[in-house]
Amino acid sequence: MLAAEIVGRPEPDAPTIVLSAGLGGAGAFWLPQIEALAQQYRVVLYDHRGTGRNPATLPDGYSIGDMADEVIALLQAQQIERCHFMGHALGGLVGLEFALRAPQMLDRLVLVNAWAAPNPHTKRCFDVRRDLLRGVGVEAYVRAQPIFLYPPAWMVANAARVAEEEAHGVRHFQGADNIERRIAALLAFDVAARLDEIRHSTLVLASKDDTLVPWTCSQHLAAGLPSAEFVLMPEGGHGVTVTEADAFNRAVLDFLAPAA
Repeated sequence: MLAAEIVGRPEPDAPTIVLSAGLGGAGAFWLPQIEALAQQYRVVLYDHRGTGRNPATLPDGYSIGDMADEVIALLQAQQIERCHFMGHALGGLVGLEFALRAPQMLDRLVLVNAWAAPNPHTKRCFDVRRDLLRGVGVEAYVRAQPIFLYPPAWMVANAARVAEEEAHGVRHFQGADNIERRIAALLAFDVAARLDEIRHSTLVLASKDDTLVPWTCSQHLAAGLPSAEFVLMPEGGHGVTVTEADAFNRAVLDFLAPAA
């Protein structure tokens, strides 16, 4: 079973939100959100299978469905019957699959720079990243990652932070085989024909300058969901949770707030 950390409100009946990161899989990705969320929610942080505190060699054919099943098992082990779920990119795909597999366990859903079906631009980006990993190696793969995550001006202004993230990424790299299987899983994911089954209140949030996932993917995703609110942030890149954390947190808290 996945190891997880629960922070924020201690009451077992407090409203709960599960946070699911993207391809990197680390729960620490959400550090810019923790303080804001923990004041009102019980926050479940976990590293994806094969990353961080949940090391494993992922099998061939590992899928987004497998990732969703692991979240369901984690919640059942923690005796959490119902929760909000927020996922970034690949984590958003896990949220969509979670909604389809265990709708009774989900309250509200937040999807950040996510998509319902493969698109040629994002596939091209991941193909290039895999080529870097296979042909040049781990360091080149990790060095390229910020180019897909952050806007150029933000990287210039935060050069030291980017360098620290790069060094950390090399030291804690999850392994080439695991990365390849996780990329294969996200590229194979397609629930476009089933979006009308997901009737949960959903916030679909995108960044207009996302280099990795065109914002129109989120627009199409929101259009296919029966109860979705679409928020387009003017800047922030793929890593908008980091680069525009205050504005992002306000949007999420406003969406999750109980109706008066």
